[in-house]
Amino acid sequence: MTSAWAVRLARVVLVAGLLVAARAAHGHSLNTASLSLTEVEVDEGRFLVRWQASSYALDQELATPAEFPAPCRFRKPYLDCGPSGLVGSLKFPWLKGSETSLMVDIEWRSGTRLLRVIKGSDPSLVVYGISPSAGLRSLTPIVVDYTRLGIEHILTGYDHLLFVLALALLVRKGRRLVASITAFTVAHSLTLACAVLGLVRLPVAPVEAAISLSIVLVCGECLRQTDSLARRAPWIVAFAFGLLHGLGFASALLAIGLPENHVPTALLFFNVGVELGQLGVIALAFALRALVARLRLRAEVGRGLVYAMGTIAAYWSVDRILTVFTG
Repeated sequence: MTSAWAVRLARVVLVAGLLVAARAAHGHSLNTASLSLTEVEVDEGRFLVRWQASSYALDQELATPAEFPAPCRFRKPYLDCGPSGLVGSLKFPWLKGSETSLMVDIEWRSGTRLLRVIKGSDPSLVVYGISPSAGLRSLTPIVVDYTRLGIEHILTGYDHLLFVLALALLVRKGRRLVASITAFTVAHSLTLACAVLGLVRLPVAPVEAAISLSIVLVCGECLRQTDSLARRAPWIVAFAFGLLHGLGFASALLAIGLPENHVPTALLFFNVGVELGQLGVIALAFALRALVARLRLRAEVGRGLVYAMGTIAAYWSVDRILTVFTG
């Protein structure tokens, strides 16, 4: 097989693999369960419990969906936690070692919400009950949890991931790349904070469509042979699109929920987690670039990767634009 045919085959396989991944990202596990706790309007510390499982055996045989923190007492269909409220660790021993994904949704009378997906690798959930006047050391659970959530979001947020990779392919010089990534970081931090604090409100569907289109545009710039603004001043383009991506981060964070008395702390460390994940992706991109350069395949592999990412982003763009108009 000639090298030209090998390169073409690699491109086809890469595009096909990414398309499968894109479709898989919309899929759902067959082994699922959900636990909803909604605080009753008239009784503080009393929650209506709703439990559902896709497995009939799990739904019927499980006596209680969780080990609730003291002094909570579960008497179907209510969980009574008294004046101290629902604070502490919820444990799910039945989940340990299984492949089931458990969605936990807790909503308080104040409108505060906590949403988490629990898996067998870590079958527990901490509900924060930290006083606003508590010291920094007591905030450790929030710091750890929201930093981890930020890292997970950037690593599983495929649209943000592709944008960062496309930007790394477009800007090859170290200082220009650092400037572009810094501009992107500053921009998405601004809109993330504004959206979470309620200063900016935009519909999710148009924002998601614009994010996918931003990937298409950067991929197009990677393939462009002539000069352009994105090549002369990539930090300007990175800043502009960073504003959009920040709104996307905010929608994810608002869906997860924030601790009512510690919104700034959770917001800060979610953003720290996003940056750590982003730096990890860039480091991986540099390592792969060095490997490809050593194998003398930089041009072929680089163009193939850009075409593959652009194809995925175009697919997302069409799908999301249709969602905007069809609801």
